[in-house]
This record gives sequence, structure tokens and C-alpha cells, in this order.
Amino acid sequence: MFWKIVGGLLLAWVAFMVVGAVVGFLAKAVFWIAVIGGGVFLGAAAYGALKSDKRKQLKP
Repeated sequence: MFWKIVGGLLLAWVAFMVVGAVVGFLAKAVFWIAVIGGGVFLGAAAYGALKSDKRKQLKP
């Protein structure tokens, strides 16, 4: 009975370690995808603002 409890605790510990590693990797991946996406968005917005034709702007 003792070894079943120790085995169960060991199995639960390994499962938590694997789940923690996967969740940590996904969190880092999502963070870097968001950083790269934000940079691309800001670059595209700046390019669009600089290349916009002045005649297309609304006049007050």
C-alpha cells in the first residue's frame, strides 16, 4: 500500500511538471508573437502615415 501511495505521488508530480513546462512554453511563445505582431503593426501604421497622400485628408 505504501508503494502505491508513493507511486501515485510521483506520477502526480511528473504530470504537474510536464503540464507546467508546456504552459510555460506556450506563455512565452504567445508573448513573443504579441511583441512581434505589435512591432509589425506599429511599422505598418508609421509607413501608412508617412506615405499617405495629403490630398486625401479631410479638410475642416
